[in-house]
Amino acid sequence: MTCNPDGRVVGSLSGGCVEDDLLDKLTQGSLAKSNPQFFRYGETAEEAEKLGLPCGGHLDIVVEPLEPSESNTQAFSTIASHLKARQCITRRADFSTNTVNIETTTSYLPFSFDKERNLLCQTFGPRYQLFIVGTGMVSNYVAELAQVLDYQVTLIDPRQDRLNDVEIDGITKVCEMPDDVIRARANDSQSAVVALSHDPRIDDMGLMGAFDTVAFYIGAMGSSRTTAKRRARLLELDISLDQLERLHAPIGIPIGSKTPPEIAISILAEITAIRNELSIPELLVDASESVSSI
Repeated sequence: MTCNPDGRVVGSLSGGCVEDDLLDKLTQGSLAKSNPQFFRYGETAEEAEKLGLPCGGHLDIVVEPLEPSESNTQAFSTIASHLKARQCITRRADFSTNTVNIETTTSYLPFSFDKERNLLCQTFGPRYQLFIVGTGMVSNYVAELAQVLDYQVTLIDPRQDRLNDVEIDGITKVCEMPDDVIRARANDSQSAVVALSHDPRIDDMGLMGAFDTVAFYIGAMGSSRTTAKRRARLLELDISLDQLERLHAPIGIPIGSKTPPEIAISILAEITAIRNELSIPELLVDASESVSSI
């Protein structure tokens, strides 16, 4: 979350529990007026209840005042240029010495603050991308829901007439063969690829392109029988068994989905789980145990 002296806010901390109180403290200058400051909401059970925090919970925050100095401007310009190039970059702020270092990293790292060392580390990464191969009702719902999750969505289909029928604001439509597009644009760890065309020629080309990238998720829609046939075809096209291990098919988490929007939900649920490094079998077991306990 960030705000300016006038109280204009971008982002959030708790979904609304503490923002009003924090904003008052910041605009009045009673918190981190000139130096970074650690602050905890919910020191007592009474305060946690008053703020609407979970029972017994607390919220630790670090407030860092940023002046429009030359060094800050240069640091954030460097961060912006890396994001534009779809590269991760880490900002390390040592509040004990008031020094900041910017370091290029190969992968996204979780935010961390070492209270003992007064050291804040924050990795900025490019926006997640979702490449959808093939048009159709499921593709439309996946594209719409993915945008809600802040994915940059690219819809690929070599059939111009099919693309012309798609009217979804905010997405990029590409009328080319999917393998070349995916190799050129999806080769980073912030990208996911889903093959949803129902046309084996188009889907297979998209998947072959995806296997040549480091995309964190590759999935294809179809029944178990369709999946088995697809695996056999890809093996004949010199796709290795190791590459096929990356394929999520049949696509999505099994939630009994039947309609296109339900299928889209199951697809994005699986992508979200993989993105958060969760094991799908363990996730389903945990979910079933939770339901049975209720």
